[in-house]
Amino acid sequence: MIHSLFLINTAGDIFLEKHWKSAVSRSVCDYFFEAQERASEAENVAPVIPTPHHFLISVYRHRIFFVAVIQSEVPPLFVIEFLHRVVDTLQDYFGSCSEVAIKDNVVVVYEVLEEMLDNGFPLATESNILKELIRPPTILRTVVNTITGSTNVGDHLPTGQLSVVPWRRTGVRYANNEAYFDVVEEIDAIIDKSGSTIFAEIQGVIDACVKLTGMPDLTLSFMNSRLLDDVSFHPCVRFKRWESERILSFIPPDGNFRLLSYHVSSQNLVAIPIYVKHNINFRDGSSTGRFEVTIGPKQTMGKVLEGTIVTSQLPKVVLNVNLTSTQGSFTFDPVTKVLSWDIGKINPQKLPSLKGSMSLQAGTPKPDENPNINVQFKIQQLAISGLKVNRLDMYGEKYKPFKGIKYMTKAGKFQVRT
Repeated sequence: MIHSLFLINTAGDIFLEKHWKSAVSRSVCDYFFEAQERASEAENVAPVIPTPHHFLISVYRHRIFFVAVIQSEVPPLFVIEFLHRVVDTLQDYFGSCSEVAIKDNVVVVYEVLEEMLDNGFPLATESNILKELIRPPTILRTVVNTITGSTNVGDHLPTGQLSVVPWRRTGVRYANNEAYFDVVEEIDAIIDKSGSTIFAEIQGVIDACVKLTGMPDLTLSFMNSRLLDDVSFHPCVRFKRWESERILSFIPPDGNFRLLSYHVSSQNLVAIPIYVKHNINFRDGSSTGRFEVTIGPKQTMGKVLEGTIVTSQLPKVVLNVNLTSTQGSFTFDPVTKVLSWDIGKINPQKLPSLKGSMSLQAGTPKPDENPNINVQFKIQQLAISGLKVNRLDMYGEKYKPFKGIKYMTKAGKFQVRT
């Protein structure tokens, strides 16, 4: 199935390659580099690229392209899901999935990749199982391995691999029994010039951190589970019970895992939590332009907008800007023409604004279109879809665990057209 994997940075350098069958020449990546040149942004590179003898299937995360080489035709989403699982696993092992982290732990990366695929087919992709097979690197373990010449490979096969619940190891014991769930929603939206919503959808996930003794059986119910659309579950979830009762019933893996991901696509269910007032104009024959932007909260249920950042790709004719912000700080790069305004937390009583003028090249016609405004933000303790966890129950064990639920909404690709 998957013959090879190439890791490519944004500069176009192949800094790691792994082959499971016969070695594939690096020259196959030339087709990928051509597609990369044609794309306006890194995220816009085609995920599936056909070549005369192979298919290149890629994902872009953490400023790295993960490019899988396939010789026979396979379902592309299957490969894409596996590549995302590789990224998540490396992030779980090293804390970050950056180029530096991968290069610093290159031996462990190769060992993990060797276990995740067997002869090109997925084998062990569950993080708990992998950590028993290949121990995560620590400073002490790295020093010992350097002195003794040993590796991070475990001495025994994972106990969970032989049981009916391969995602959970046996004999788990904790002094403090805890189960935490994070409901994280990303809102993607396009807002037109008048403030009307052209497109809006929510991508949500429920991430869990479960540290429970023994073999607990959990059920999680929601106040309004009908909101959930296009749901993707962790293998531990009993799907038939969800279909009949809309209740999540599962024996959880030990530690951190993604319980489910979902999609809310009905536009009338998506509340837009922020509004942007803007006045950006350029005059014919003038060497100056006007830039005014004001931001405020909307439909946030009394919650505060945090980590707000506004960016805009200004036209090439803009030489410089002379702006004043009532809150936060802004930067303008005269080379890339990117204006970035870091606002932080928004106070509803005093709305932040950025106003001033833009200097344009003399004698050039005014730009054909106004720049778009991209907004990033976070709202703690709010799921913008209205999803709420009703209750979490545990069966099969006698102790009472500590349970916690946290909600967060953040901006995905949130664009305002001017």
